[in-house]
Amino acid sequence: MPAAAAYPDKPITIVVPFAAGGPTDKVARDFAEAMRKPLGGATLVVENVGGAGGTLGAGKVAKAAPDGYTLLLFHVGMATTPTMYRKLNYKVLDDFEFLGMINDVPMTLLGRKTLPADTYPDFLKWLQANKGKINLANAGQGSASHLCGLMFQAAVQIDMTTVPYKGTAPAMNDLLGGQVDIMCDQTTNTTGQIAAGSVKAYAVSTTKRVNTPVLAKLPTLDELGLKGFNVSIWHGLYAPKGTPADVLAKVNAALREALKDPEFIKRQEGLGAVVVTDGRLNPAEHKKFVAAEIDKWGAVIKAAGQYAD
Repeated sequence: MPAAAAYPDKPITIVVPFAAGGPTDKVARDFAEAMRKPLGGATLVVENVGGAGGTLGAGKVAKAAPDGYTLLLFHVGMATTPTMYRKLNYKVLDDFEFLGMINDVPMTLLGRKTLPADTYPDFLKWLQANKGKINLANAGQGSASHLCGLMFQAAVQIDMTTVPYKGTAPAMNDLLGGQVDIMCDQTTNTTGQIAAGSVKAYAVSTTKRVNTPVLAKLPTLDELGLKGFNVSIWHGLYAPKGTPADVLAKVNAALREALKDPEFIKRQEGLGAVVVTDGRLNPAEHKKFVAAEIDKWGAVIKAAGQYAD
């Protein structure tokens, strides 16, 4: 009997390799809800396994039983950790089955509310006048905010003191409290704070503006003079290597249906994220895309000398 005939007949765990409450966790919980119906009303449980830039959670899934009941939802860190971490207990392109992409998420460049600059030109002047004094928060080594911060520092050629946190929530809390000056983070995590006026928002990281009520007025860094600046954080779904082909096919079919769910699309678009509709829904194209991203981010990380143990 095909392995997928009774699949799923018990709860499916989606491992998120970051703390609860962060942007990837938000995506995962909305996605899990959208996956229930295509999987026949199955129970999907989100398990947060944070630490080491997402590598602990990814490593757990790589070593899990290849039966389709333990999946991984990971962002661009899937492509950055092979270069950033000198010692990984898994190989991204060898130890996972690629199931399809979920979304693309722009980043926003933020400042603390008390920062004395209301526009990007004034913000850039402030950066130049405060070299050596600027604290740039991120959610930890290899996080989306860390990567965006690296790209921004290189683009403006101003070194900043990076302040890593154990997750997006504590980093955002210190930005809100004024303990750090700036942060670059995903729209899924920043839209609410921008709408509330709790932070100052200067720009988005993609080459096109983000067409949502809260973010539409924010210029792109590209149009502000950082030509070619384009950082988008994507999320994808993975299974342990060796998961039966019929199970993989069933999960991929459910993923495609979930991404058509009107409520899921509405939630993602409201946070500035774009639900994937292109060829990256195909597992082979998903893997090809990640391989190219490994090369892209590897060059950035090597140039910055940003490695982790």
